[in-house]
Amino acid sequence: MTPAAGPLPPRGAVLVLGGARSGKSGFAERLAGQGDRMLIATAQAGDDEMAARIARHRADRAAGWAVIEEPLALEDSIAAQAAPGRVVVADCLTLWLSNLMMADADVSSRANALCAAIQAARGPVILVSNEVGLSIVPDNPMARAFRDNAGRLNQAVATVAAQVYFIAAGLPLVLKTEAGQSA
Repeated sequence: MTPAAGPLPPRGAVLVLGGARSGKSGFAERLAGQGDRMLIATAQAGDDEMAARIARHRADRAAGWAVIEEPLALEDSIAAQAAPGRVVVADCLTLWLSNLMMADADVSSRANALCAAIQAARGPVILVSNEVGLSIVPDNPMARAFRDNAGRLNQAVATVAAQVYFIAAGLPLVLKTEAGQSA
């Protein structure tokens, strides 16, 4: 039996991990519920295929979402938008990481700043991220650096998150409860 999602913490973070097309974005949106909801989208439409993906996400999203498109300053957007009574969903950390790497940003310091913003958030924040370390070792240095940075980023965010879910085949598995214990 798959555990059900618990209630959102009144403040703090929920991390939703999963593979490509695992259902993690839909799960995060359902977890956000109704009411004052803010989506911080990190994707950039660098080509036609990515533009089509972004359009599909927009079309699939239920009405009632305020949206900010922020490819780089995610930590600043979370700090500005997280508030009591508002749920912020950041989708997704791995696209944000890719944007940072392409901009030659200091990934480690930005990950630390993100974790600080999450911990200081005045309302609940749901972060969506791909788990990319479950497959073969990539064949080139850039892809290996991305995989390694994504693993470290996911670990850092999971450490400060109140809840962590792993989505596989559309089904949520609880990895961490609000009490900080592994499920």
